[in-house]
Amino acid sequence: MFNLVNMSSTNHTQLNTTLDVQRQGILGVAFSSTVTTLPCCVFLFINVTMLYTLRSKEVFRETSRYILLFNLLFSDTIQLAHSQSMFLLSSSRVTLLYSVCVVLTILNNLTHSVSVITLVVMCLERYIAVCFPFKHSVLITTKNTGVVICIIWCFSSLKDMMQLTLALKLFLHNVSTVQMQDFCGLENVFVDPASVIFNKTFTYFLFVLGGITVVFSYAGIVVAARSASTDKASANKARRTLLLHLLQLGLTLSSTIHNSLLIVISNNLDRVQSVNMQIILYVCDIVLPKCLSSLIYGLRDQTIRPV
Repeated sequence: MFNLVNMSSTNHTQLNTTLDVQRQGILGVAFSSTVTTLPCCVFLFINVTMLYTLRSKEVFRETSRYILLFNLLFSDTIQLAHSQSMFLLSSSRVTLLYSVCVVLTILNNLTHSVSVITLVVMCLERYIAVCFPFKHSVLITTKNTGVVICIIWCFSSLKDMMQLTLALKLFLHNVSTVQMQDFCGLENVFVDPASVIFNKTFTYFLFVLGGITVVFSYAGIVVAARSASTDKASANKARRTLLLHLLQLGLTLSSTIHNSLLIVISNNLDRVQSVNMQIILYVCDIVLPKCLSSLIYGLRDQTIRPV
């Protein structure tokens, strides 16, 4: 009789412990979802407002700098919406079909590459505007800008089509991967070694190219600012803009090692601290870089700011 009572008490304690763990898990998901969704919604609203503004006035539609900014904001907005959707699905332990996950991942990769290359082109545009002001109106036209944007999207799409071919090859060899076994992410879709090496090589190449371009443009503007024929105010403003673009590139690069940082954190911290650090990293590495363009131009640009 005593054993039965003891067993009943033990089962009741285990049930309470299980319910507490589940309750903490639900509260943790609700907390992390709220903390990340609110800033994402705010910045999505700001980005969409900026996109509408850039298409609402003729001065924005016919100026190359604002056309490039529209392209950058468009890519960043898609990435922000995608990242938050994947975060919520991952937090809720919801898995997707493999085909759906591949499409979403490639779309995110595509817009990521477009953002980085557009950022580099915007730096070059500022460099030409300050260092070669008389050639700027000839080289940087609306038509040429449209051609450059088409090249950016085509180049980025070509890279993703190659990755899609590798993903389809893996899928055909393993038809059982109809449903994702884990959350939808780059490392769970492109597991083929050739795909991993290709993606890393392209990412490193892109950021080295971007870093060199920004530093070269910055150095050129600094040298030009010392010239008597250069508009000092314009040069200083362009120099500060390039520094902010360099910060954007750095934060975007940090997002590519986000998962590696998560593994280190999970192995060295307890569960509560690990979850809190993951949320902070997600906001800093994933969300913030997608919002800087709106802040840089929305607050600093004297033409956009009043609108």
